[in-house]
Order: sequence, then structure tokens, then C-alpha cells
Amino acid sequence: MDLQISGFLLCVLFTAGHSLSCYQCTSLSASCPQATCTSGLNSCYSATVIDGNSTTVKVKSCAISLGCPSGSANLGIGRVSSYCCSTDLCNAQDAPDPSNNTSTGRSCYYCDGQSCSNTVSCSENENRCIKATGSFGGQSLVVKGCVSKSICDAAFSIAGLGGVSCCEGNLCNGAQSVTQSFLFLFCSLLSFILLH
Repeated sequence: MDLQISGFLLCVLFTAGHSLSCYQCTSLSASCPQATCTSGLNSCYSATVIDGNSTTVKVKSCAISLGCPSGSANLGIGRVSSYCCSTDLCNAQDAPDPSNNTSTGRSCYYCDGQSCSNTVSCSENENRCIKATGSFGGQSLVVKGCVSKSICDAAFSIAGLGGVSCCEGNLCNGAQSVTQSFLFLFCSLLSFILLH
């Protein structure tokens, strides 16, 4: 019995001291070094982001597992795909190019800063329409588009985001006008998901 307890304590001591290592860089960097994740960051992620001007940025870093979904999103003015993993240096591969996904025929509304009556085609990985409302810097904001179920689930866990709803039907996230800076919210939301 004492040997089992000693063995258990020894395992706990060795595993408690091990921190996860992930690659950390953007495609704008000359290299992609490995880094030890700080306390609380227990996942590695890789993301590929394409904005409306077809500029592609690839990001790799540490993340919290709660807000680290694997999947894709098309928010009309930008697309993103990401994957998360939990072993050392598991984010060596780039996330898939989100523009290479096959369309399913499903559409969702998205916001462009002037209105939310535009539509976007969803890929095979994007099986939900999302509508997220909140405020940032005292400004009311709305995000709509196509997302994977895992991204929708992660959006519910993001602090500061007001109402988040996801649905499975064609154009189920409703059209309505909006007058706030959507690009600002999109960049803020994407940064939060990727960098936390």
C-alpha cells in the first residue's frame, strides 16, 4: 500500500512540473520558435485567417482549452479555420486553408458594418449560423455568419460577449440592420479567441 501511494505521489510531482510547449508565431514572423506555455494555458492552437482582401495570416500559440475550438467560421468579411491540441509541439502543422472548403448550400446572414442582410455560403464544416451581440468600448456590436458547432460552443464561454445564439437552419440567424463598426468587433473577437 505504501509503495502505491509513493508511486502516485511521484507521478503527481513529475507531471505537475511539466509545462506544455507550443510553437508561437505568425506567418509575418521569420521563424516559429517553440515556447513554454504559462500557467493556465493548457492547449496549443494553429489558425489560418483570411480577410476580405484575401490576405492570409497564420497564427500559432498557447491557449486555454475552454476557448480553443477546432473548426471554421465564415463571417462574410473574413474566414478562419483553427485546430487545438494538448501535447507538446502538436501545433506544428498549419490550420487548413478556410477558402478550400466545399459549400453545403446552407447560407447564413452576416454583418458588414452597414447592415446584417447580406448572406454568405457555409462550408461543409460550418453546420451552424451564429448571431452574437455585445458591447465593446461602450458601443453595441453584432456578429453573424457560419460557424462550426465547436466554435459556436466556445463563443458561449467568452466573457463580455452578450447574447450568443446558434441555429441549424438555412438563414436562421435573421436579418436586421446594424450601424456599428463590425470590422472592429470581428478583429476583437478573433483576437480574443486566438490569443487567449
